[in-house]
Amino acid sequence: MPAPSTGVVFEARSLRKVYHTGEVDVVALAGVDLSFNAGELVCLLGPSGSGKSTLLNILGGLDVPSSGELIYKGWPLDGSQEHLLTQFRRNCVGFVFQFYNLIPSLTARENIALITSISLNPMSPEEALEMVGLSARMDHFPSQLSGGEQQRVAIARAIAKRPEVLLCDEPTGALDVTTGISVLEAVERINRELGTLTVIITHNAVMAEMADRVLYLSDGKIVNSHHNPIRLPASELKW
Repeated sequence: MPAPSTGVVFEARSLRKVYHTGEVDVVALAGVDLSFNAGELVCLLGPSGSGKSTLLNILGGLDVPSSGELIYKGWPLDGSQEHLLTQFRRNCVGFVFQFYNLIPSLTARENIALITSISLNPMSPEEALEMVGLSARMDHFPSQLSGGEQQRVAIARAIAKRPEVLLCDEPTGALDVTTGISVLEAVERINRELGTLTVIITHNAVMAEMADRVLYLSDGKIVNSHHNPIRLPASELKW
């Protein structure tokens, strides 16, 4: 397994995103400055409409800022060259959403193989499923898996390409506490063993205790930030 990379992965300067709806301008990000380092686990907290998902989408190349700069390892993510942005999404970033988006007619292994077949230096589907504790379930279809198992398959699919960045949008939002902890343990292991920069959106402040750093967003701005001197293991979070 390759050694984790080091240094600054993302740097944002005066990042703004404005959506135009008819004659109304909706400011989703209002001048965000931040940097994320390799190997960090960062939680984004804030109420609905605070800009968390917009920031995550821009970090992942699903959207581009209206103004300001977002630099990924020295490369500007401004959307000016769409083919390069496509390569970034394909090779450098993995996404995990609240809903699993697995293909029902494919097994867990086959769902992951769809990604590894187009990746530059992927791990095998079997290796990815082992990392999330599902080696024994790789030939099961989504309908034969619990919600937590399906989410762990989605995580395995996201990390099978060995991305530098893992972006998680409410990954436990549809799960009960016990199942959610098993999902967070899988995310935690990937962050620790692969050195993957991991950014998690959550409404659950308890989850922030497992992060290196917590950013609080409100009205499109980062209004507070703090580092945790000690990261709690996901299994020890007090829900």
